[in-house]
Amino acid sequence: MQKSKSPESSVASVTSDQSTDPPQNYRGHTELTFSHDHLHAEVHKTFRSNLLTKFQCVSEGTATDKSPTLLNEIYTELYITEGDSGEINNEHEVRQIETQSRRSTTEDTPIQCRDIFTALPGQHKAIRTVLTKGVAGIGKTVSVQKFILDWAEEKENQDVQLIFPLPFREINLMKDRTLSLADLLHVFFPETKEMEISRDGYKVLFIFDGLDECRLSLDFNSGVKLCDISESASVEDLLMNLIAGNLLPSALIWITSRPAAADLIPSAFVHRLTEVRGFTDPQKEEYFRKRIRDQRLADEIIQHLKSCRSLFIMCHIPVFCWISATVLEEMMRGSRKGEIPKTLTEMYTHFLIIQTCIRHEKHYEKKLKDEEMILKLGKLAFRQLMKGNLIFYEEDLRECGIDESEASVYSGLCTQIFREELGLFQGKVFCFVHLSIQEHLAALYVLLSFLLYERDELSENRRSKYAHWFKRQTISDLHQRAVDKALQSRNGHLDLFLRFLLGLSLKSNQRLLNNHLTQVGNISYSQEKTVEYIKTQIKMNPSPEKSINLFLCLNELGDHSLVNEVQEYVRSGDLSGSRFSSSQWSAVVFILLTLEQLDEFNLRRYVIGYGHQTQTQKFQTPDKVLQKLLPVVEASRSAVLFDCGISDKGCAALASALRSNSSNLRELDLSYNIVGDSGVKLLSAGLKDPHCKLEKLRLRCCGVSDEGCADLASVLRSNSSNLRELELSKNINVGDSGVKLLSAGLKDPHCKLEKLRLGYCGVSDEGCAALASVLRSNSSNLRELDLSDNKIVDSGVKRLSAGLKDPQCKLETLRLINCDVSGKGCAALASALRSNSSNLRELNLSENKVGDSGVKRLSAGLKDPHCKLEKLTLNYCGVSDASCADLASALRSNSSNLRELNLKWNRVEGIGVKWLSDLRDDPHYKLETLHISWGFIC
Repeated sequence: MQKSKSPESSVASVTSDQSTDPPQNYRGHTELTFSHDHLHAEVHKTFRSNLLTKFQCVSEGTATDKSPTLLNEIYTELYITEGDSGEINNEHEVRQIETQSRRSTTEDTPIQCRDIFTALPGQHKAIRTVLTKGVAGIGKTVSVQKFILDWAEEKENQDVQLIFPLPFREINLMKDRTLSLADLLHVFFPETKEMEISRDGYKVLFIFDGLDECRLSLDFNSGVKLCDISESASVEDLLMNLIAGNLLPSALIWITSRPAAADLIPSAFVHRLTEVRGFTDPQKEEYFRKRIRDQRLADEIIQHLKSCRSLFIMCHIPVFCWISATVLEEMMRGSRKGEIPKTLTEMYTHFLIIQTCIRHEKHYEKKLKDEEMILKLGKLAFRQLMKGNLIFYEEDLRECGIDESEASVYSGLCTQIFREELGLFQGKVFCFVHLSIQEHLAALYVLLSFLLYERDELSENRRSKYAHWFKRQTISDLHQRAVDKALQSRNGHLDLFLRFLLGLSLKSNQRLLNNHLTQVGNISYSQEKTVEYIKTQIKMNPSPEKSINLFLCLNELGDHSLVNEVQEYVRSGDLSGSRFSSSQWSAVVFILLTLEQLDEFNLRRYVIGYGHQTQTQKFQTPDKVLQKLLPVVEASRSAVLFDCGISDKGCAALASALRSNSSNLRELDLSYNIVGDSGVKLLSAGLKDPHCKLEKLRLRCCGVSDEGCADLASVLRSNSSNLRELELSKNINVGDSGVKLLSAGLKDPHCKLEKLRLGYCGVSDEGCAALASVLRSNSSNLRELDLSDNKIVDSGVKRLSAGLKDPQCKLETLRLINCDVSGKGCAALASALRSNSSNLRELNLSENKVGDSGVKRLSAGLKDPHCKLEKLTLNYCGVSDASCADLASALRSNSSNLRELNLKWNRVEGIGVKWLSDLRDDPHYKLETLHISWGFIC
C-alpha cells in the first residue's frame, strides 16, 4: 500500500455482479466518513491509542499471561507470497507443512506484511480485497496484529485513516442480531459513536481474521443488496455486502483463513490471494535468537532442532517455535531435568507437563486432579477432532464436563477470548493453541481411556452388547485400529494423532506422564507386534504421503531398521543394481524426502551402474528406478535426468508427476535420452494438465522429429501450460516442418514461451520465415531464440531481420553460431539494429564468415541512436585489425549501448588492440567487458 497524504481513496467498488475490476472513478454511494473538527481529531487519537494498547503485546498462546511480551521485541518477518486461485488443499495441515518444507522458494515473489495491498511490479490493477490463507498457527493473526500495530504507531500505511479489526470468532457471537453496519461498528468500537458520517472520503480497512472459524451462512447468491451503512440487516448480509463492494465500495478488505475454508469467498471478489508460509530456515533461527536472550542457549536450541529433522520441519509453524522454545529453554537451562526431546511426542508431552506445572506455580485453587482435567480436555480434543472443529464454545465444553473457569486455569492449552466491550453480547470462545496440541491431547485421552477405564474410543462397537470383548484387546490391537483409521483418511487428518498415540505408548513417555500427571502402572504390550504391522502396511505400498507418515510413526517408536537397511545404498548412489522390496523402496523415498535437502533431484546419482552391467548382473532399468522415486521428483523443483537411459516408459511416469496436484516441479532436463516422439506425446499430455507447474523443459538430443513438435505445439496453445523455456537442440529431424508447427503454437494468445533453442535441428531459411512471422505476432512472448548450427545462411538472416524490425517483436537475444552468415547477412542485421522497433540486446554470430565487411556494417548499426544492443559476440569470425577501427568508432559514439564485446580467436593483434584499449578514457565509452585472443586463426 503506497503512503499518501491525501485522504481520498484510490480504490473503488466491487459490485454485486461479481466484476473482478474495481471501477476507477466511483461516485454516488454512501460512505463512512468523519468531519475534520477538533472533536474528531481527539476521537481519532483515542481510537488509534486503543488499538495500540490492544495489539502491542503478544502472549504466544497464553492469553492470561501476566507479563506479555512486546510484539516488536520478538516479531520475525514471515514468508508471505502471492498465491493462486487453484484447487484448495484439504490435506492434513502438518502434511502440508512437511511438503512445504521441501518446496523451493526461489520462484516465488515474497510480499512483506506492510505491503499486503501494494501491487507487485508490473501489476496495475487496484487491490481492494485481499484473502490471505495459511495453516493453523502459521502466523496469519500475528501478521494482522503487526500490520495494525505499525499503523497505530504511525509507522506504516498512513494513507489509511481507520482500521476495524473484526475477528470471525467474535462476529459469531452476534450471528442472530439484526443491525446496521454503523451499529455493528458502534458495538465493537464505541468511539465511532462520536464520529459523524458525511460524504468526505476516508480510506478505511476492515480486517476479518479467521474465516475458517466463521459460523455464519455466507451465501453470496442470496440476492440481498445493501448500499447504505444505516440500513439494518443480518450480520451475515452486512458482511457479504461489505465484501462484495455494495457497502462502502472504497473500503479495503483483508480476510484471513485456513486453506480448507478459503473458497467460502467467491474468487470474483478477491483481488489478491496471498499465502503465509511461516518461517524460512533463516527466519526460524532469527525467531529463536529474538525469543531467547541468552544467545549461547539460543544457538544450542537451534543446533538441537536441526539435528532432529522432523522437529526442524515443524518449525515452519511459528506456534511450534514457541512450543519448542518453551520446552527447550527450561530443559537446557536445567530447571527441568530429563532427556532433551527428539521426537514430536516427546516435545508435546514435555509442553503439557510444563503447562501443568505453571498452573501449580500460580497457586490456582485445585478443585480437581490434573488427571481429571487432562482427560476432560482430551475428551473435548478427541470429539472435536473427529468432527473437524478447531473452535468451540461453552456448550461444547459442557458436553465434556468442563467448567469454563477450569479451562481458563489451563490457559497454555485452551485459550480464552473474552471481550467485555461487547456489552450485552459477552461470550467466550475456546480453541487449542494449535491443531497439533489438540491432536496430542486427543491421543492421550484415547490411550488413558484404554488403560484406566478399559474403554476403546476407536472401536465402532464400544457401546454395543459386545463391549465385554474389550478385555481380550491389547494396546497393539488399539494401535492397529488407529493405523487402519489413519490410512483410511483421505486427507490424512489422523496422521499426527496416530504418531502421538504410538509415541505416548513408549515407556519413556509413560514415565514422564507417571511422574507428573497420572499413575497408569506399567504398560505391557508387544512393541514388535505394532512395528511389524506398520511395516506390513508399508509393504502393501500405500500412497507416498501415507507411507512417509508410517515411517514417521516408526520413528516415534524408535524403530529405524528399514531406514538403516537401505541408507547405505542411498549414500552409495547406486540403486540400479539393488533388489529392493516394495517396503525398502518406500524407505528410499522416505530417506530422500525427509533426510535430504531437496531442490534439484539428479537421477544419475542413483543409476550410475546403468550401461556398464555385466551379463550376470540384474539391474533395475532407469525407467523403473524413476518410477520408484517419482514422489521425490514431484517434491523437487528441478529434475535432472540427463543421459540416464530414460525411454517413453519413464516419460509416462513423469507425465503422471506433472499432473499431480502436489508436484513442485518447475524444471525438467531429459537431454540425451531415448525419449522419441512417443515420449514427447506422453509428456505433452502432462504439460497441458491444469496442475502442471513446469516452466523449463530440455529435450536436447532426444530423437524428436516434427511429429513430436506437433504435440509440443498443442502444449504451447494450451491455456493451462506454464512452459517458459523449451530446449530442442540436436534433434536433426525437427526440420522446417517441425519449426512451422512450433511457430503456430508460439503465435497462440495462450502461449507463454519466452526461450526457444533449436540448435542443430535442420532449420533452413524456410523455417526462418515461419519464425519471422512469430516475431511479428502480437501474441508472441519470445525473448530468446537460438538457431545455432543450422543452415540459416544470409537469406534466412534477412527473414529474421525483417521480423526483428516489426513493432510487435519482443526478441532480446538471438544466437546464430555457425549458420553460414556472411557480410550480406550482417547488413540485414545492422538494418534491424537501426530500427526504432528492435529490442535486441544480445547477438552471437560466432563461427560465421562475418569478416571485416560484416563488422563494418554491424558497427554502423551500433552507432545508431535506436540501437539497444548490449552484448556482441564475434568469436572466430575472421575479424582483423582493420575492423577494430570501425568498432572503435562505434564505441566512441554517444549512441552506443554496448557493454560486452567478444573477439576471441580472430586476427586482432597489436594495432587493433591499441585502438580498442585507447578508448577507455573516452567519456562516451560504456564497454565493461572486452575479450580478445592474441593468437590468430585464419
